This record gives sequence, C-alpha cells and structure tokens, in this order.
Amino acid sequence: MGSMEVFAQDKERKVLQISGIVLNADSTDAVPGVNIYVPKKGRGTTSGRYGYFSMPVLEGDSVVFSFIGLKRQTFKVPENSTGDISLIVTMQVDEIALAEIEVMPFPSEDEFKRQVLAMNYEAPMAIDTRGNMSPETLLRYAEQMPASGNENWRYFQQGRVMQIQDRYGPRPFTLLDPFAWSRFIQSIKRGDLKKRD
Repeated sequence: MGSMEVFAQDKERKVLQISGIVLNADSTDAVPGVNIYVPKKGRGTTSGRYGYFSMPVLEGDSVVFSFIGLKRQTFKVPENSTGDISLIVTMQVDEIALAEIEVMPFPSEDEFKRQVLAMNYEAPMAIDTRGNMSPETLLRYAEQMPASGNENWRYFQQGRVMQIQDRYGPRPFTLLDPFAWSRFIQSIKRGDLKKRD
C-alpha cells in the first residue's frame, strides 16, 4: 500500500521546463559544458556553446550545476509553481591550493651524483680528425631522414590526381584498359621484360 501512495504522489507532481543561461562569477562570459542534472532521477543536460540550457523537471526536484574548477550549485524547484522557470546562474571559481611537492628521482644528492658519474654516454655524432662526420654516421642519418621536398611534392600531386579521378569518375582499372594492353604487348615484343645479366 505504501508504494502505491508514493507512486500516486509522484504522479501528481507537475512537469515544468527549466531553462536559462550559465555565466561566470563576474557575469561577462557564458560557461559552456556545465553539467546540469537531477541526481536522484539520473537525467540531465549540459549547457550549450553560449551557456544556454533547457530541460524538463518535476516540482520539488533538486537541480545540480557542476563544472570542473567552479563551485557546485543546487537549485530546488519550488512546489506549486505556476509556470516554466527561467534562471540566470552565476558560478564562482573554486580555488584549491595544493601543498608543494618536490619530485626527486633519487633519494639524496650524493646518490644523484653517483648515478651521473656512472652513466655511459656516447656522443651522438662521431667526428673524424678532419672535422667531418664519419661515413657510418652519415649513412645512419640518411636512413632516418624524412622525404625531401621534391618527394613530398610528387607524393602530394599523385594524391591530388587520385582525388580528382575519384571525384569525377571511377578510378581506372588498367587490367581492362586496351591501351595498357597494347603497351604491355609492345614491351614484350621489344624484349623489355627479358632478364639481363
């Protein structure tokens, strides 16, 4: 019987539309992305790009406004409201001062000095006696070097050609291209595909 009373009481509560705008403490800027929700009901919304929000609530609901770095605020929807509710919510900055922490990877200064002296360090560039870099180092750098400007430009142009072909028609399928077959047969007749020693 008790659950039926609660259900009947919840059914009698009127649904209202709550809407408004969320501003910062000095009311100059809107705050987008503020979480606006009714905790016990599990429903809510977020403020939009210009701080505007709108959501349905029941009479007597507690609406919570929360945002990281701003103080949480609660608004209780009044009982027996005559109509929809408009709000201007100003949120205060929530300043949290943490104690200073000194991060040290070594327990003491002496241990740090010992570790630095024990390090095995090799120079990244081996320089020969004439002041030039060694061929091994140059080869290693050449292998790791990114594409040149010329190669990048060629790759970019090929990509643009493929993009234009995809936009204005199907990509060519050379297996069915008679001109490609003609070039292939002529290269066989010329002997271009024979192995050369």
